[in-house]
Amino acid sequence: MIRLHDVHKSYPTHFGPKEVLRGVDITFMPGEKVGILGRNGAGKSTLLRLIAGVEHPNRGRVERRMSVSWPLGFAGAMHYSISGADNARFLARIYDKPIKETVEFVENFADLGHYFRMPVRTYSSGMTVRLGFSLSLAVQFDCYLVDEAIAVGDSRFAERARAALADLNARASLLLVSHQAETVRAFCKTAAILEDGRLIRYDDLDQAIAAYQAA
Repeated sequence: MIRLHDVHKSYPTHFGPKEVLRGVDITFMPGEKVGILGRNGAGKSTLLRLIAGVEHPNRGRVERRMSVSWPLGFAGAMHYSISGADNARFLARIYDKPIKETVEFVENFADLGHYFRMPVRTYSSGMTVRLGFSLSLAVQFDCYLVDEAIAVGDSRFAERARAALADLNARASLLLVSHQAETVRAFCKTAAILEDGRLIRYDDLDQAIAAYQAA
């Protein structure tokens, strides 16, 4: 179970604090597949980072009672000064996974060619996302957080990513943020809409999508 209790998040700007989340209260139960719909800039990625623990709320708290991935494709999940292969080795040691098998899995899935053994700082943004996504899949979590940024990349990788998401959907909880209703419909059973810092949950997926598209 993941529960957000009165979560507030704001960032300082030249014009004063920008409030991204305002009193979010929501619970995600084990096995749920929930889409979080919101326009660009609504705070979807911020919400995922708070759930993952990458960032902390200004007020309120996030309660986690199951293992939660970092946002799939999140660039902050890796070290830029070392290679993709070394990142995979580091991950394997942290999570006590077989090193050789982990490196082989990440290398095959990311499909970065010789760049896999070069420093991540030499990667393009799309390559970085592909490595981050592949690293995420190398560890089994109870709940996976998926950012729409995984769409970055060529069509072959995008197809592998969709197949991987379908597999995750069959065995774990899924929280997917997107501004595209059809992406949410493809992978989720219910949805919530993030707008003006508020998160409204709908049990009926069609009702959520209709409300989102009407806004």
